[in-house]
Amino acid sequence: MNSVSPNALHYAGGAMHDEIAEGRRQQSPEHQGNFGHIPPQSPDPGKEASGEPEELDKLKAKLMTAWNNVKYGWTVKSKTTFNKVSPVTVLGHSYLINSEDQVERFRLAFVSRLWLTYRREFPQLEGSNLTTDCGWGCMLRSGQMMLAQALLVHLMPRDWTWPDAQQFTDVDFEVLRVRSPVRVGGVPIPSFGSPRGCNIPEKVPPSNAMPSCAQKKRFEPSRDRQAEPIHHKLLSWFGDQPPTPFGVHQLVAIGRSSGKKAGDWYGPSIVAHILRKAVAKTTVIQNLAVYVAQDCTVYKEDVAHLCGPSISHTTPEPDNQAWKSVIILVPVRLGGDALNPSYIECVKNILKLECCIGIIGGKPKHSLYFIGFQDEQLLYLDPHYCQPVVDISEVNFPLESFHCSSPKKMPFTRMDPSCTLGFYARNKKDFESLCSAVDQALSSSSEKYPIFTFVEGQSQDYGLEAHSSYPTASPAPHILPPGKPAQVNNRRNSDEFVFL
Repeated sequence: MNSVSPNALHYAGGAMHDEIAEGRRQQSPEHQGNFGHIPPQSPDPGKEASGEPEELDKLKAKLMTAWNNVKYGWTVKSKTTFNKVSPVTVLGHSYLINSEDQVERFRLAFVSRLWLTYRREFPQLEGSNLTTDCGWGCMLRSGQMMLAQALLVHLMPRDWTWPDAQQFTDVDFEVLRVRSPVRVGGVPIPSFGSPRGCNIPEKVPPSNAMPSCAQKKRFEPSRDRQAEPIHHKLLSWFGDQPPTPFGVHQLVAIGRSSGKKAGDWYGPSIVAHILRKAVAKTTVIQNLAVYVAQDCTVYKEDVAHLCGPSISHTTPEPDNQAWKSVIILVPVRLGGDALNPSYIECVKNILKLECCIGIIGGKPKHSLYFIGFQDEQLLYLDPHYCQPVVDISEVNFPLESFHCSSPKKMPFTRMDPSCTLGFYARNKKDFESLCSAVDQALSSSSEKYPIFTFVEGQSQDYGLEAHSSYPTASPAPHILPPGKPAQVNNRRNSDEFVFL
C-alpha cells in the first residue's frame, strides 16, 4: 500500500489504535512497563543449527515487515480542535490562539519541531534480518525526538523556526469558536493550514504585548535561513544508516550492552541510558553531556563532575566556558497501573518551563513524545507512521518528512505512568536556574513526595553507584527526602520505578 504524503499526514485516531492494541497478544511479565508492540520474531539459533535455511528467517522478517508497513503506512484523517480561550503551551512557550498572529506563531513552533518516525527499507540491522523498526521501535523514535529537541536548543539560534514551515498548508487544524464564527473585529480565525504568511495588516500592540509575527519576521528570516546547514547536519545525525551517531542502528547497537536487541521492547528508562551512551560516544557534538537521574534523584555534585568545576566552589564569577551543556533525563513512574491525577498539575508546570525538552512516554504499549498541553489534554508527536528511509548522504536531502504538520492531543488520564522527563541547561548558571525552577514546579503537587528531587552531594555519598555506570543491578526505586541517606536494595530490572 502506498503511504500518505507527509504534507497531508494525519495521525490515526486513538480509537483505532486502541482496537489494534486489544487484538495484540498479552505482554510477557518481564516486559511490563515497556512500550511497543509485538516484535518480529528473531532468528532461532536452534533452527539454524539444525539446518533450517536462513532464507526462511528472511521470509518471516519480510512478511512481518510487509504487514507493519501496511499497518502503519496509512492513516485516518481527523481534525484536532483548539479553543481560543485557554493558552496552548509548547515547551515553555505559551500561545493564546485568538488572533492570526498567535495562530501563526503556534503553527511555526509546532511544525519546527523535529519529527522522527518509523522508517522502512534501511540497511539491515546487525544481528537480525530487520530493515524496518515498524512495530517495535516507537520508544527509540520518541527518545530520538527528545534528543533532537535538545540539540535544536543547543545548536540553533534562540526561538529558531524552520523557514520552510510555510509549505505545510493542508492541515486539519481548527480553532474552536465558542459562540461566534468570527472575532469581535469581524476577521475569521483561520485554520492551522491556511495558506498565508505574515503579511496581514499590522496593528499597534499594547506596550506589554508579545511581538507580532510580522514584526518578528522582519529580522528573523535571514537568521533562520542561515542556520539551515546546521538543520540539515543535525537531521543527518539521526539518519537510518549504520555510521550515524543517533540513528536507529547506533541506538540498537548500544542497547545490546543492556541485553536488548532489534525487535525488543524498549522502556523509557532504558532509552534514557541509551541516549546518554550515544552522546558520550560520538564526536560530532562538543561540550554536551547527558545525565540520567537515579531513583528519581538528581545529585547536583554528580552533574557538576560531569559538566565541569564543582558547584561547591565559591568563585566570584562562574566559568561558564568550562562548563559543558547538559541534558538531564529523569525516569519516573507517576502512579501504579494508571497516572496518579495528583501529578497532572505538576506535569503541566514542567512543560511550561523553557528548560524542558519534553517527555517520552505515551499511552500503554504506545510510545509518544509529549511537547505541551492545552487544558486537560497533552499535545504530542507520534512516531507511529511508517515512511521510506531518507538518504541523508545526498546533498540537501529533503526535510519535509522530518517535520509534522498535524498537532494531536490526548487526555492526561490516558497517559502511561512510566515516562522520562527531559531538561536542558546551556551552562552552570542555567543549571542552577533549572534546579530552582523545577523545584518550584514540583512543589505544585498535592502529594507528600515530589515526582523527583534535587539533592546536594554525589550519589556515592548515599551508597549508590556513580552516574556514569549503566545500572545492570540498580538500587531499589524510591524517593529520597532531602538530608536522608538512601537504603540500598538491588533489583535486576532497570525499568522499575518508584510508585508515587
